[in-house]
Amino acid sequence: MAGENGENGRGFNTASHAEIKGAEVADVYFHRTMEVLRARGAENTPVHIEVTLKSSNPDEWFVVAGLDEVALLLEGVEVEARAVREGTICHPHEPVLTLSGPYGAFAEHETAILGFLCQASGVATGAARCRIAAGVKRLISFGARRMHPSITPMIERAAYLGGCDGVAVELAARRIGIPATGTLPHALVLILGSTAEAAEAFDEVIPPDVNRTILIDTFDDEKFGALIAAEAIPDSIFAVRLDTPGTRRGDFLGLMREVRWELDRAGYSHVKIFASGGIGVEDILRLNPVCDAYGVGGSIAAAPMIDYSLDIVEVAGEPRAKRGVRSGRKRLVALEDGSHAVVSAEAGLPPGSRELLQPLPSPDELPDVSELRQHVMFQIDTGRFGL
Repeated sequence: MAGENGENGRGFNTASHAEIKGAEVADVYFHRTMEVLRARGAENTPVHIEVTLKSSNPDEWFVVAGLDEVALLLEGVEVEARAVREGTICHPHEPVLTLSGPYGAFAEHETAILGFLCQASGVATGAARCRIAAGVKRLISFGARRMHPSITPMIERAAYLGGCDGVAVELAARRIGIPATGTLPHALVLILGSTAEAAEAFDEVIPPDVNRTILIDTFDDEKFGALIAAEAIPDSIFAVRLDTPGTRRGDFLGLMREVRWELDRAGYSHVKIFASGGIGVEDILRLNPVCDAYGVGGSIAAAPMIDYSLDIVEVAGEPRAKRGVRSGRKRLVALEDGSHAVVSAEAGLPPGSRELLQPLPSPDELPDVSELRQHVMFQIDTGRFGL
């Protein structure tokens, strides 16, 4: 087992499914807490727990993701779990997941629960912010290579859920149920020796249902590289990709306008322009007047995590919470205008509202990720976060 877990340099530094389900990834103080509670006969004290984001910025928003893995973790655990629908856009202090049951049944899973939610929600939120910036322009997740490969499927799933049109890694794409999306790398151009040779070889070998998006900046100035690519495969070229390094791009929008001008002038107005290489929200907003599609890496895959907290708010039926946390059970409701409200469990629901916290589906009942993506897109398109 040591080699499987990366010890002594014989394996990858990852935890196995069994280790996560067995709470071996828990912070040590949870193990010690359970030792103390068992010694006092209090390990089965009933509690109610809420997961929220604490922030002083009421306008902050985030996309909830990672509930699929929470559901898998809690399968067979003695706990009542309720949650918002995955893909719901929420705000600080809104409970996105609640857990009720004997504390000892799930106490040592806190580390994993937060890990699942914090990172996946961060990736999904990064994707949603890029989606909003790009509008109807195509958005592809290119960032898996920026993170540990063991979590590639999670990253790509969360990126797609958050609004990306496609993902680059085939394993993740298969699990999502969509084709993988990609162009060609500098390596192909370098090995074959020219943009034209790489374009012709790609066009000859790769099935015709794959778009011919040709990387143009390996050797050539971008406007000339675009023409070289278009003239090499004029009948099948779909797009040219600019992956120009930040140290070389200068005015990237101006450079892109040059490319567009030369393509149009030469009769290739149908050829689209695809941008990648350190692209983020601000770049997308700046390039939108000319650019047709974006490959986004670190701004999605390494987006800031959503810093959820998991807090006890009730102990043995009595409202009880630490300083800075509102005690007692709460409801999260969607109002008629699409906004959310947090009300105490004892209060009645506001007229026309509905509860957002519903029983967490079992792993076999989880919605399809494409359906969840549509849920995110509806909220983005309408501005009705949560309906």
